[in-house]
Amino acid sequence: MERTHYCGNVTEEFIGQKVSIKGWVAKRRDLGSLIFLDLRDREGIVQCVINNDNPEAFQVGEKIRGEYVVEVVGEVVERSSANPNIKTGKIEIIVEKINILNTANTTPFYITDESDVDPNLRLKHRYLDLRRPKMLNNLMVRSKTAKVMRDYLDNHGFVEVETPILTKSTPEGARDYVVPSRISPGSFYALPQSPQLFKQLLMVSGLDRYYQIARCFRDEDLRADRQPEFTQVDIEVSFPSRDSFFTLMEGLVKDVFSKVKGVEIQTPFKHMDYQEAMNKYGSDKPDTRFGLEINDISEIVKGSEFKVFASPLSSGGTVRAIKASSTEGFSRKEIDELTDFVKRYGAKGLAWIAIKGGEVKSPIAKFLSEEELQGIITQMEATDGDTILIVADTIKVTLQSLGALRIHIAKKLNLIDNKLMKFLWVVNFPMFDYDEEEDRYVAAHHPFTSPLAEDVHLLDTDPTKVRANAYDMVYNGQEIAGGSIRIHEDEIQKKVFKAIGLTEEMAQEKFGFLLEGLSFGAPPHGGIAFGFDRLIMEMVDTENIRDVIAFPKTTSASDLMTQAPSTIDEKQLEELKIETVK
Repeated sequence: MERTHYCGNVTEEFIGQKVSIKGWVAKRRDLGSLIFLDLRDREGIVQCVINNDNPEAFQVGEKIRGEYVVEVVGEVVERSSANPNIKTGKIEIIVEKINILNTANTTPFYITDESDVDPNLRLKHRYLDLRRPKMLNNLMVRSKTAKVMRDYLDNHGFVEVETPILTKSTPEGARDYVVPSRISPGSFYALPQSPQLFKQLLMVSGLDRYYQIARCFRDEDLRADRQPEFTQVDIEVSFPSRDSFFTLMEGLVKDVFSKVKGVEIQTPFKHMDYQEAMNKYGSDKPDTRFGLEINDISEIVKGSEFKVFASPLSSGGTVRAIKASSTEGFSRKEIDELTDFVKRYGAKGLAWIAIKGGEVKSPIAKFLSEEELQGIITQMEATDGDTILIVADTIKVTLQSLGALRIHIAKKLNLIDNKLMKFLWVVNFPMFDYDEEEDRYVAAHHPFTSPLAEDVHLLDTDPTKVRANAYDMVYNGQEIAGGSIRIHEDEIQKKVFKAIGLTEEMAQEKFGFLLEGLSFGAPPHGGIAFGFDRLIMEMVDTENIRDVIAFPKTTSASDLMTQAPSTIDEKQLEELKIETVK
């Protein structure tokens, strides 16, 4: 029987019509003279009714069990008791014909959104997990988002180009996944961490506007928002001004949220300097939906005899604080919990000052002068019911711990309005970070990012002060895209390589093809990459990246369904001229 409709699309407009549907049996209820089947496909669920006055159909219905695949022909009628929770809830289908297309074993878990299932069991039977309406919807949203982005970019003159998956291993931050070459024993391809160098060379070629929904691979430690293989929407343009490029990308995001989520967002987005983001929010992807901003109180306590403050300040550290307001204040147990929380981020402890009933209560009050104590309260604008939480440590540890603490407290006190949609650009990142393990500077973004024009002269003298022409698009505390204006002059590229410790020989070995390309008249160019999986996470309101990828890996980078990675046989190893070491 040819299918006429998806199950979830049979609504009251089809009452009186005959339809043919196919799907999985989500639920079966036998009332003796009536059998009710909830039939499910990717579009939703519809109720089908088999009456015993149709003995042929009723006989089939008695054999049916959960997750059987069936086809139904019947008339759409008004449902006597509507179900407002589903879009087909006002109708049901009176079955005329029903066939079992396939039987099904008892599934290891119920195929419903409500069931609490072990994540590993879900991954082992991912094909069953994907039958759940929520998971199917996530994939549908992903598909629709990709189409909207493609359409927008096509309409703005971009050309989609595929770049190689088997490529050269180049140092770009994370470890590469490598693939041995059978034809060239002892040599290896690398899977791309991003199409970075290829898209720059496409600009050299004169393509002008490029995009690609690209698969990328990074061999790094995993967490809830990270997978070893992921997707990014990769975009590059020639002759950009940063402002015009921002406007173009804001239009792309506006189009996606409007057409996929039905929400209108406000543009242009606010711009925030990297240093402001770190100082106020302790993060380069600040969540600005709530306050709890970080304040620097170092000047107030710089002459303090309190060792907890004096010691970090004497060695170039800082003393900073956030103010939390709570009607009941924080109990000692809650303060201890917050102290344990900041210790996870390297802080040695958490000092606090509470104002309750007009009185100042604090275990550190006796170590501070009246001037210091009142100075802190005044700067923090603290009033009755407020608690000032203070960390004193290195600048990095202090900002990192307070940045995490403000989000933790915001969730704890329900300060986050989930209806708010806060987009912003974080700009002017540092060009370099110092890697203490390797005792050298490393590129903070990647080594092909252009320094700000006014900082180029510092490359030779003081790399720590060089700012990058880099930018991130942040949405509600999540980085959903990152990019930069690139280096298009080979001499500046050589200087950046030198600053991160690459000799001319090393630069030629790793990036000679790029340097040669830049020497043949490369245009000014720049771009951005949207973390497509993270964007979809925000679109469907989930906190785990695995929920928006069809077949993801575990945090140990394994596939429980296919049992990858796995060993290969000796013949394959011999062909590749590889021996394994136990």
